[in-house]
Amino acid sequence: MKIAVICANGKAGKLIVKEALDRKLDVTAVVRGENKTEASQVITKDLFDLTAADLNGFDVVIDAFGAWTEDTLPLHSTSLKHLCDILSGTDTRLLVVGGAGSLYTNKEHTAVVSDGPDFPPQFLPLAKAQGKALEELRGRSDVKWTFISPAGDFQAEGERTGKYILAGEELTLNSRGESIISYADYASAMVDEITGGDHIRQRISVVRA
Repeated sequence: MKIAVICANGKAGKLIVKEALDRKLDVTAVVRGENKTEASQVITKDLFDLTAADLNGFDVVIDAFGAWTEDTLPLHSTSLKHLCDILSGTDTRLLVVGGAGSLYTNKEHTAVVSDGPDFPPQFLPLAKAQGKALEELRGRSDVKWTFISPAGDFQAEGERTGKYILAGEELTLNSRGESIISYADYASAMVDEITGGDHIRQRISVVRA
C-alpha cells in the first residue's frame, strides 16, 4: 500500500509517517523544505503546487496540513479544495487530520463543541476554519475522503498507549469522562483506518480508551 503524507514535517505528520513505516507500509513524505521525517521517499513541493501526476499511484493521501495564524486560517479550506480537485474521480483515499471543535454535542447535530461557553476563545477562529473545511468536504461526492477528528485535548507530546475508542460525529468521552488523545495514538488510529477501515465520505473521531 502506497501512502503520501502531505505536510509530513508537522508534529502530526511526522508521527503518522513513523507509525506507517513501523507497520511496513510504503510511505512518501511530501514536504516544502528539508525532510525531517523518517521517510526515505520524499516529494519536495508546496501543497498548492502538487498536481494530479504527483499523487498518481498512491492508494492513500493523508492531509496533515495545519494553519494557526488568523491570516492563514482560510488555507484550511483552500488547501483541502486543491487536494480534492487533483484527486477527483480517482480511487485514491484522502484522509484528513481534522479538529475537535466541529464535533457535535447533541443528538440533533445542531450544536458543536466550539459553540460551548467553555471553549477557549483563542482557538475559536481555528475551530471555525476547520469546521468550514469539513462542511465543504461533505459536498464532495467525487473524492473518497475521511475526516478524522481528535478528542478535545489533543496532546502533541502524549504517550502512545495503542488503545483508543473509535467514535463518530459526536464528542465522545472515555470511561473516565475524558476527551483526550495523544498525537501518537491519533497516528495509530489514522493508520488503522488506512489498513482496515472503510469510512468513506464520513467524519469519524478518536479518544483515548
